[in-house]
Amino acid sequence: MKNLSGTIRERRTIRRYSDAPVEQKVIVSLLNEAAALYEAEGTPHWRCLYAGDPESREELAECMIAKMKGSTLARLLPAKMTDLMKKQIINTPAHLIFIAESGETERQQDINYAAVCSIMQSVQLLGWEQGLGMLWYTDPMMLGEPFYQKIGLREKERFAGILEIGYFDRTPRARKRTPAERSWTILGEESRLLTDPALPAPHSVLKLLNDAVWAPNDGLREPWRFIYVTGGEAARQLRSAGKHALLPLLLVVATEEADPHKQQEDYAAVCCLVQNFQLLAKSEPWKVRRHIPEWVYERDQCKALGLRPLERIVAVLELGGDKNDPESGSLPPEVRIELNSFVKTGPL
Repeated sequence: MKNLSGTIRERRTIRRYSDAPVEQKVIVSLLNEAAALYEAEGTPHWRCLYAGDPESREELAECMIAKMKGSTLARLLPAKMTDLMKKQIINTPAHLIFIAESGETERQQDINYAAVCSIMQSVQLLGWEQGLGMLWYTDPMMLGEPFYQKIGLREKERFAGILEIGYFDRTPRARKRTPAERSWTILGEESRLLTDPALPAPHSVLKLLNDAVWAPNDGLREPWRFIYVTGGEAARQLRSAGKHALLPLLLVVATEEADPHKQQEDYAAVCCLVQNFQLLAKSEPWKVRRHIPEWVYERDQCKALGLRPLERIVAVLELGGDKNDPESGSLPPEVRIELNSFVKTGPL
């Protein structure tokens, strides 16, 4: 990306699109490039479905509004409202439906889901540079059993979201973000960070975070906070539990939320922020390694770090080290696309 910081800050959620078609080859290119930008442990498994012609968009619209039609709410809404929603879906030039494998363990589920959400964020950033706007859609009011049956959601799969995609004429006005410093805690010493050029000083990390917080998040809840572990007892315990290198650790936390659907949305938003941070860090002399270690599921361990009952660590980032070290994370996740899946299916 040419101006990554600018793209992250300028990207907006778009709800009104022009009539210009979005070519299939553009979608495929975005997906492949976005998948290649994701770097983390393991090889997550995911797939996406594409609806990009009038027939598939109409079938998508029918299954999305089926739940609403059968609900009590439908009796209170004018028919014109339902028709308007259906028309919006049909008139949006392209839709991508992202699905992750759920995994055998909670950790593997999170690894797969985090990968899909991060890739979706990269698709949005890459698309923005080409004049494409997007809306990340997970509204439970419209996504029910008819929708899941239509997309062929399997027993061990998890729906991540729909990206509505199209060219647009008007950019919405920006809404401010809270500076990362207000959601920032340091555990340990800072002295060695100021003397070792291979290690990122707190002000360098905060600089990237203040760009990364321009991540999509519903209602602008900004559901994140940051714990920078630089040394001391906390660092010794975490490195012993997680076998981390002797590097500073940035823990990215999803803040408390009682509603299950909002919890999922907030987790996805934090994944987008982490992806922003990783992309921005490519311009730094130090590298970033992204993990979801086993110990993040140990409540006593997390409580010792000051996490509240409903908070979750979404990612542990090891910061520093030689960027020229040939050792790297995982290979880019495999891309599987089912074209016009509401009409026919087939690998790309």
